[in-house]
Amino acid sequence: MATVTFDNATKTYPGNPRPSVDKLNIEIADGEFLVLVGPSGCGKSTALRMLAGLEEVNAGRILIGERDVTNLSPKDRDVAMVFQNYALYPHMSVADNMGFALKIAGVDKSEIRKRVEEAAKILDLSEYLERKPKALSGGQRQRVAMGRAIVRSPQVFLMDEPLSNLDAKLRVQTRTQIASLQRRLGVTTVYVTHDQVEAMTMGDRVAVLNAGVLQQVDSPRRMYDHPTNVFVAGFIGSPAMNLLDAPVVDGGVDVGGHVVPVERDLLKDAGSHVTIGVRPEDLETADGNAGIPVTVDVVESLGADAYIYGSAKAQQVDIEGEETTEAPFIARVDGRRPPEKGEQVFLRPKTGHVHIFHADSGERISD
Repeated sequence: MATVTFDNATKTYPGNPRPSVDKLNIEIADGEFLVLVGPSGCGKSTALRMLAGLEEVNAGRILIGERDVTNLSPKDRDVAMVFQNYALYPHMSVADNMGFALKIAGVDKSEIRKRVEEAAKILDLSEYLERKPKALSGGQRQRVAMGRAIVRSPQVFLMDEPLSNLDAKLRVQTRTQIASLQRRLGVTTVYVTHDQVEAMTMGDRVAVLNAGVLQQVDSPRRMYDHPTNVFVAGFIGSPAMNLLDAPVVDGGVDVGGHVVPVERDLLKDAGSHVTIGVRPEDLETADGNAGIPVTVDVVESLGADAYIYGSAKAQQVDIEGEETTEAPFIARVDGRRPPEKGEQVFLRPKTGHVHIFHADSGERISD
């Protein structure tokens, strides 16, 4: 086991004026499960490959434990990587696939068999050891790929979107197995995904990247409740947080003619406009018209709950001044009594569940 440290680690590809990973600073504790998440092209897989030694670090350094591995080859880093596409040898049995790296390393056959059988027991693969990969399901093949990593007893597991090839039901099942397995083994793990639901359900901590820059690294709960900027607020959460530009008025901010109460101290340095955020599940139906007016476009029924997708009037600022525009708006409502399509409803944020950000920088105004 070991800690992992990204110390101003930077990667710039030739011909690209902007770094793909820009001065990344993260300290990962011994035995921690850290998830790197962000949209496509944000640099998360590049950061993982830098840690694995598959991409050159142009500036900064990477440490595993107390050892600077920045210039070491992949085989000297004592890490094991699980890829998106399994990368199994089709002509080898499951047992031979799992033990191949040990065979290349010259480990004794009896020791290889012992480690493979131990890993197969952990992964419920014991009855499949003599089968070829083509005789396995996608989930079983992914477990074989994980078994190949486990038998090496590495200091760090690296996983690059290992569930993206699985169907939705199997993905949910397998992510639970991976999280449980990591806790049993206690191996430091860095896991890359574009799926923020995966990130929130699996990681001890989550690191959000955008355009190569680390936006926030925090526990899933903290990140959900206190996103550091507008990007994180809009990326974390499903459905996404509602984010609206709104003018500052006496008593709070004005959204569609409804004043959302905000403490005066929070707004004293905010300027004339802010970005207000509220999650769909943190809204409630208001009596009369004492709320944000929302016109319902679509109702998505999920049984006990329903989500309404509509539009709210919001004050937007352009180069010619203020103008009222329609902004997308999502809310969770009672699934047994949802509003009708085309209906106007009035919604208000629950007390203590409003997020305020600077309109220009997008940074959170602390509460």
